[in-house]
Amino acid sequence: MARILGIDPGSRRCGIAITDTDQTMAFPRPALVVDESLMGKIAQLVEDESVGLVVVGRPISLSGNETESTEQADELFRAVQDRVHHATVIQWDERLTTVEAQRSLSGAGMNQRNQRSHVDSAAAVIMLQHYLDGLSTD
Repeated sequence: MARILGIDPGSRRCGIAITDTDQTMAFPRPALVVDESLMGKIAQLVEDESVGLVVVGRPISLSGNETESTEQADELFRAVQDRVHHATVIQWDERLTTVEAQRSLSGAGMNQRNQRSHVDSAAAVIMLQHYLDGLSTD
């Protein structure tokens, strides 16, 4: 079975997570810096990891309104669609995943300074795991 790649969009870094080959669990990968090489790195990950589906997070405010972050995520989604041709690309609601990731890292004893380098991919894991959990309830 092909793997699923999860991307938690950010203005400086994108959190990255990928499933096992059974598509049951999500695992963190190092976050990718948002720069001119981002799309190439994402395309390379899709190829190297035999990814069949890319899930791009779409942050929406608690009230359900779109924000500046939503617009940035939509731009990333379109860019990934344009660049990745061997995998399906979809969007998934990722409300509060960063907050949940910060709580989880704090609960694991990681201080806020050390959290910075892990929170983006931890949020990607949470978002992708929520997606996987949603599949198993269908």
